[in-house]
Amino acid sequence: MTTNETPDTELLRQVHAGRADAFTALYRRHQGPLYRYCLMRCGSSDTAADVVQEAFMGLLTGRFRFDALRGQLQHFLFGVARNLVLKLEEARQRQIALPEPDEDGELALDLACDGAEPLARLLGNEAAEEVRRALGLLPPHYRDVVILYELHELSYQEIATVCQVDIGTVRSRLSRGRAALARRLAAHRPACLVN
Repeated sequence: MTTNETPDTELLRQVHAGRADAFTALYRRHQGPLYRYCLMRCGSSDTAADVVQEAFMGLLTGRFRFDALRGQLQHFLFGVARNLVLKLEEARQRQIALPEPDEDGELALDLACDGAEPLARLLGNEAAEEVRRALGLLPPHYRDVVILYELHELSYQEIATVCQVDIGTVRSRLSRGRAALARRLAAHRPACLVN
C-alpha cells in the first residue's frame, strides 16, 4: 500500500517491482510541477505534456536512471525535462528557416518559442501572458534558472544540480535573467508607475 508519506525511493523500488499503484503515486506527486516547468520553459502545452510523458516513461523503463545518492527525484526529473526540451529546441532550430527581410532590409526575428499557446488560457489574465512572453524571450539558460528559482522555489544548489552548472553560474544567470525580465516587463507598466 502506498501513501502520500511513502518516500520517492521506495515508490521507485516498487515501480521497478511492477507495482502500478506506486507509479501512479509517483506520477501524481511530480507531474504537476514538472508540467508547469515545461510549459513555462517552452510555451506549448502539447510539447510540455509530451516532455512530461517521455520523462516518466524513461523513468519507468530505466532509460533515465535515478540515483538517490545524487539528489531528489523531483530535481532529477527537472533535469531530464530540461535536457529533453533543449533537444527539441535544437532540432527545431535546425528546421527553422530565417525570415525574409522587410522593405528596410531588416530581419524580423521572433525569439519566442514556435507554437506557443497563450498562457492566459491557463492562468486567465493578461499580466500572466505578458510574463510568459517575457520569459519566452529570455535566453534558455536564463529562463531555466528564473523558472526553477522563482516558480518552483528550488535552491541555488538544487538548480546547479538540475542545470549541471556551478552555484556561481546559477547566481549570475538568475541576476541577469531577472534584470532582462524586468527590462522586458517595464514597457508594460502603467505610465503612473514608471515615473
